[in-house]
Parts: sequence; structure tokens; C-alpha cells
Amino acid sequence: MGIIWTIIIGFVAGLIAKFIVPGNNEPRGFILTTILGIIGAVVASYLGQALGWYAPGEGAGFIGAIVGAIIVLVIWGFVARRRV
Repeated sequence: MGIIWTIIIGFVAGLIAKFIVPGNNEPRGFILTTILGIIGAVVASYLGQALGWYAPGEGAGFIGAIVGAIIVLVIWGFVARRRV
């Protein structure tokens, strides 16, 4: 059941991040949006633990996943713009 919730939360976080940071070079589709949200949660967990906001082993919440996904989208935009 945990994996299903991870996928659902990742998808919703990815959707919200894509809504906040629009762009032409963003990843499209259900799977890439879900992966974006899941990677965003991992990024937010890592940064939060490094900054002391989260305890070791504690993951980021829903808002953290959205912020992490926004960070990933901004980096994606810089990389995609350079390749074109």
C-alpha cells in the first residue's frame, strides 16, 4: 500500500510543480510527472536532512515534495535550454 501512496503523492506533487513552473521543455506524460514528484520528494528529503529540518531517516512531506519537484523542474529547464 505504501508504493501506491508514493505514486499518487508523486503524481499530484509533479502536477502542482508543473503548474507552478510552466515551460515548453518540461517532461510530459503520467509516468514522467509521477517520477518528477517522487524525485522531488527525494531531493527535498535529502536537502531537509542536510539542513537539519528533518531527522535522519525522516522523509519530506507533501509540501516538501512539491518544493523538491519545483527545484528539479528548474534544473531540468536549464539543462534542456542548453541542449537546444
